[in-house]
Amino acid sequence: MRMTAPRRAILGSAAILAVSALALTGCSGGGSGDDTAQGGDGPEIVVWTDAEREQAIGDAAKAFEEETGATVRLVQKNFEDLRNDFIAQVPTGEGPDITVGAHDWLGALVAAGVVDTIDLGETASKFEPVALEAMTYDGQLYALPYSLETVALVQNTALVGTEAPATWDDMIQRGLASGAERPFVINTAGETGDGYTMYGLQTSFGAPVFVQDASGSYTSEVGMGGAPGERFAQWLSTNGQAGYLSTTIDYDINNELFASGKAPYTVQGPWAISSFEGIDVAVNPIPSAGGETAAPFVGVQGFYLSAQSKNSLLATEFLVNYLGTEDAQRALYEADPRIPAYTSLGQEVASDPIIAGFLASAQNGVPMPSIPEMGSVWDLWNAAEAQIISGAEPVSTWNQMITDLQSTLAG
Repeated sequence: MRMTAPRRAILGSAAILAVSALALTGCSGGGSGDDTAQGGDGPEIVVWTDAEREQAIGDAAKAFEEETGATVRLVQKNFEDLRNDFIAQVPTGEGPDITVGAHDWLGALVAAGVVDTIDLGETASKFEPVALEAMTYDGQLYALPYSLETVALVQNTALVGTEAPATWDDMIQRGLASGAERPFVINTAGETGDGYTMYGLQTSFGAPVFVQDASGSYTSEVGMGGAPGERFAQWLSTNGQAGYLSTTIDYDINNELFASGKAPYTVQGPWAISSFEGIDVAVNPIPSAGGETAAPFVGVQGFYLSAQSKNSLLATEFLVNYLGTEDAQRALYEADPRIPAYTSLGQEVASDPIIAGFLASAQNGVPMPSIPEMGSVWDLWNAAEAQIISGAEPVSTWNQMITDLQSTLAG
């Protein structure tokens, strides 16, 4: 795919004028992996990518090389190796200038001092706000986003139609009226608990896991205590006793119950849709259980700039004005279909009603926290939810979890 001539939204001709000077500085490191070198005798930037996105990035690189005289060298790595390799190799000078990665790596990358801020300028307005928020840490933007993922309400249209239920109670009544064995099913990871999948319901009570500041960055202040958290805990208990929530449900059982028509509603992500083959489904935002908007966690992927890039000006030019174009974002989508973070492209692919439903849910959502403190949350949080659903006293169990979490964070 050939790129159209990009606009110089930020750096203008400065990066082009800098190429001749940068040509004298040599090349950046590249790490290990399968190298795909693009043509050109000028300065070099190195980009780490996984196999799925290599071709799309390479297409953007061709136009960049033709217009700047620089070389883009792609190094293919397994996605699961990228974060640790980036943290290990950037300080040694062997890392890349740019790597693809997930937003929840950001806290670790900042703490390790291996990632640099970027300025998207006018280009920022072309991306979904939640995507930019996810790539922001302490008020600074650290990556160019490109994709979103989240959970949403998935419903069996043969049993309950396509209309989105207005509230949790509305959904339960419709589910009961469908005659299905259960009105609703959701994965709780069995007795482990699954705060991730349940989070949209929790935020509808105004109980976020951590408080966000005015810039959208997460603070270390626990936000799910107090009266809102207690209301959510009581709701967990009530619906556990009613059988609408159950710790007998893990991921596979959840999907089996929905796919077999034994439950007309579930909360799932786009990764599960293939499990529902043969069923006509509709996807809608998660209904509110507590009166506020249900805001599920949103995961974002994008491109990080190395703090040790020898050609950071040129790498930023490539990020903003080549990977940040609609053509490049479309190529990335076509290579690995994820909900686009680029707003106009998201609107375009939302002609598919399933994608439209997940996009609408993501637009209601909040980034999953990337701060290091999040690692201390999961076990305590998941366990408290599972215990309450199974019959533990809700308010005291929830408040003990908050106390234990705050103690852990303080230590």
